[in-house]
Amino acid sequence: MASYKGHTLVGIIAVVLFFGVLTYIFSYHLDWRDIPVFVIIGILGALFPDVDTNSRGQDIFYTIFFGLDIVLITLKRYDYAAFLGLLAILPVLGKHRGWTHTWWAMIIVPLPIIILPVFFFRAEPAHLVPYYACAVTGYFSHLLLDWKFR
Repeated sequence: MASYKGHTLVGIIAVVLFFGVLTYIFSYHLDWRDIPVFVIIGILGALFPDVDTNSRGQDIFYTIFFGLDIVLITLKRYDYAAFLGLLAILPVLGKHRGWTHTWWAMIIVPLPIIILPVFFFRAEPAHLVPYYACAVTGYFSHLLLDWKFR
């Protein structure tokens, strides 16, 4: 079982590998302004499975969520802020190493990255797939490090 530092580091490594795959295999043009977004998404994915317990990873995860929520409220994106708040409470609905440490959660938990903008704001799904894939990559790095696949 890795610490939050280990999960963060491996999450960042997974995001760097993700950049390589995205850029060189799928010929995705990565705008430099997107890099911090991808890194944050990857780290959040890597830390998410442990937010169901009181830990340093939970502290970091919710600090990032809180900051993002403040930004969304400042930008008057109350709709996004509300969804972010709703998603933030999901981990407390289970026990540690419960549903958050499953392969199916790795696929389902990041889905709002695609579903919410498409459903509520008519966003183009193809533009959101790299962000979703980055979150899944970060999440996968956590499960791989914990060697937990159920």
